[in-house]
Amino acid sequence: MSHCIHFGICGGCAVDEPRAIDKFSGLEAALTRAGFPDAPIAPLIEVPVGTRRRVDLAATRKGTDIALGLHKARGTDVVDMQECILLRPEFLPLLPPLRTLLRSLTAFRRAGSVVINWLDNGPDILLRLDAAFLLPDRKRIIEFAQAHGAPRISIATGTDEPEPVVIVRPPVLHLGGAAVTPPPGGFLQASAEGEAAIIAAVLAGLPKLTAKARIVELFSGAGTMSFPLATHARVEAYEGEQASVTAAEMAARGAGLSGRITFARRDLHRRPLQPSEMAKAACIVLDPPYAGAAIQMRFIATSGVARVIYVSCNPEALSNDAMTLRRAGYSVLAAIPIDQFPYSGNTESVVVFQK
Repeated sequence: MSHCIHFGICGGCAVDEPRAIDKFSGLEAALTRAGFPDAPIAPLIEVPVGTRRRVDLAATRKGTDIALGLHKARGTDVVDMQECILLRPEFLPLLPPLRTLLRSLTAFRRAGSVVINWLDNGPDILLRLDAAFLLPDRKRIIEFAQAHGAPRISIATGTDEPEPVVIVRPPVLHLGGAAVTPPPGGFLQASAEGEAAIIAAVLAGLPKLTAKARIVELFSGAGTMSFPLATHARVEAYEGEQASVTAAEMAARGAGLSGRITFARRDLHRRPLQPSEMAKAACIVLDPPYAGAAIQMRFIATSGVARVIYVSCNPEALSNDAMTLRRAGYSVLAAIPIDQFPYSGNTESVVVFQK
């Protein structure tokens, strides 16, 4: 019997057994390809199923029929989600009333998406649909938020920027002691458990730091690692999305950390940090997007910074970027694989490099 009634149809899971893919060996192979065949790799940390707190659902309408779920494997049709062992159990009871809401909206004609981030105080929802939201739509969305405990519901038409329709209470995610209000649909680590494992591995990889030590953090998002890092040193954090920078800055002020952390908006793919801007850092920490940070890595490699901690969810990108560091004379001090994505081929990894 399969682990899910949708397996083999839905594109969410690649395998039917959680250990069918050897993720320890996957990280080992990625580092070997990069030129580190003897890298010290810790045992795999396994994140439990039923803990995923973020989901990006596709939605389609055919008359009065609403499908809300993930796309079919190798297809564009939507599998109407009835179960998912990966998600936190609070998600599934929310889906039937969401279908009813979508059916009632004039802004939903044929296709859209529903992003749900389950924060510390409830589901933060972004509806991205294919027509303009009219006043009756907005009233129905407000009623839905009040009835189903959503702290905030935001809307967007097509590729427009999201706009909050209702904020019942500020949506909050606590990161390293700071209360962050993430942007609508903003990136979160897939689970709180996975996030904790990543942070622990990053902090364990830090070098000895003085009171005046400086950490440069790249691709910092809304501060997932910035706030924990700030308990060890001063942090200069760089992120490409202004909404995430704004959220992190507000949280830092609220936590009294403005003197410990600075956040700056910077597109690190188009305008990477230069070696002179990183040269005096005690450590560089980066968590780039899925495709990696090829351009930025070239400047990190020539910066002279002795310790680099790289967080990745894509072994292929990790391998390519790690090769750049190997050519610059870095070795691997530690590598920690974290299975934050059960039933898939993806592996979260934290790798500590030393020049």
